Amino acid sequence: LSSGINAEYGEGKNIKNGESCMGYLNLVDLAGSERVAHSGSTGQRLKEAQAINQSLSELGNVIMALNEKKPHVPYRNSKLTYLLCNSLGGNSKTLMFVNVSPLDKHTAESINSLRFASKVNRVDLGTAKKNK
Repeated sequence: LSSGINAEYGEGKNIKNGESCMGYLNLVDLAGSERVAHSGSTGQRLKEAQAINQSLSELGNVIMALNEKKPHVPYRNSKLTYLLCNSLGGNSKTLMFVNVSPLDKHTAESINSLRFASKVNRVDLGTAKKNK
């Protein structure tokens, strides 16, 4: 198990017309949902698996709140969703990549990952627009 977040900030300027822009890129690897009973994790690995699962659960709650256009989106329920709040709502473009295993023994996990991705895919954040 391993998870990581890489946050980058960039600025650019068009030297011909003087127009400038800035943006953030957040790359998040949650290392997948872990079925704790199935993985046999103990000690520190168990704690990490539980933290990843909690982060994924809270991310799902944020995604559902966005999809249902709720007035309150629970970004502060986890460090992950708080960090990603500007990327998940408002004027942003969000992409999600899901890796699945071709092995039969991982079918249940692959299906769960695809269900989560399907839920994410149903959210319409609108089109990101250039700030002026």
